[in-house]
Amino acid sequence: MDARIRNRDFVIDGAAIVAVDGVSHMSLSIRCGRIASACHPNAWRLDLRDHLIFPGLINAHDHLQVNAVPPLRSDIPFANSYEWIVAFRAHFDSPEVKAALRVPKATRLRHGAMKNLLAGTTFVAHHDPWHPALDKADFPVALLRDFGWSYTLAGPAYGPPVRESFAATPADRPWMIHLAEGTDAAAQAELSNLESLGCLASNSVLIHGVGLAEHDVQRVIEVDASVVWCPTSNLALLGKTLDPRCLHGAGRLALGTDSRLSGARDLLDELRGALYRQGLSATDLLRLVTLDGARILREPHRGHLDAGAHADLVIVADGGSDPMRSLIGIERGHIRAVVREGLPRIADPDFAEWFETAGIETITVKLDGRPKLLAKSLADEAVLALEPGIEIVARSKRRERAAALAESC
Repeated sequence: MDARIRNRDFVIDGAAIVAVDGVSHMSLSIRCGRIASACHPNAWRLDLRDHLIFPGLINAHDHLQVNAVPPLRSDIPFANSYEWIVAFRAHFDSPEVKAALRVPKATRLRHGAMKNLLAGTTFVAHHDPWHPALDKADFPVALLRDFGWSYTLAGPAYGPPVRESFAATPADRPWMIHLAEGTDAAAQAELSNLESLGCLASNSVLIHGVGLAEHDVQRVIEVDASVVWCPTSNLALLGKTLDPRCLHGAGRLALGTDSRLSGARDLLDELRGALYRQGLSATDLLRLVTLDGARILREPHRGHLDAGAHADLVIVADGGSDPMRSLIGIERGHIRAVVREGLPRIADPDFAEWFETAGIETITVKLDGRPKLLAKSLADEAVLALEPGIEIVARSKRRERAAALAESC
């Protein structure tokens, strides 16, 4: 994405800006990929009356490279994560899984990012070893960086050693670990074990937390640590998930998908399922994937649309009732546009002028049967082939003309 395009100014007029504390009606100015307090007099203006604009969503836990791997089917819940790790090892010997893993990892990582972007997620915490493909300038989503992590308390075989990793992580950056992922005594003891290692602090981000007892939850809140809730994955693997209400009430809860290997199709599906569990409202859920997710991951310029924030947007039609339900509860095909750093990435065809004004070449695709324009830089056929529900319909006119010219020569 060159500097000329990045420096374009845009103003969105007429839309309602949705935040967890209410809805405001004002123009939204974008400059150099950020929300601006004022716009250039010659900024290009887009009229979006009868639309709602939300901040780009935050997926606080995913394993990007396994989203196209066939999931493990089990009718019997596992007692803890260590049991299903063993089962997954056997599952990875199946021919269909071996075939999925033969796809280059860079392609699989990019596919995981596209899965997120198509559903309005613009920022992801990827909980696995870093890979050079994640540093590509045109990677579909922004990623959590400069953070610490371990896989589980089981030891170095499952990721960086716990104590060493925690000690090496600055106190102002998140440190993440799968913890209390189970319903048995082993899972229930893990918070105490983590604290005995000296690794429970305000920057500790605990993934799953199904085995946390009430006093454990209170201890997490006392030290200002946090939990990432992945209910679909928990229910599929463990037959149970945590009660999110106390952690949410304290602002110490975010939401994650945990990849399609065990979890929901995408964050919108996760939100739609969570809407009917445990008494959280649509507004509560929006907070998990915007403001609270951003604070827990130490990302102050994400999760809101105030001046200085990254101009990552999800644009939907105004449903005419509860604005929160215009996003929380819909499927990805109903999103009107997803914007990253102030530029449209996928949108309905009537957003064509925005792409053209920004100098973004597009292709036409169908997403779950609905026509969309997709930025050509994201239209890697090997990546799109991994994603159910999306198909290329036509290349951009500019590319078609170039291909025709090449053939004539």
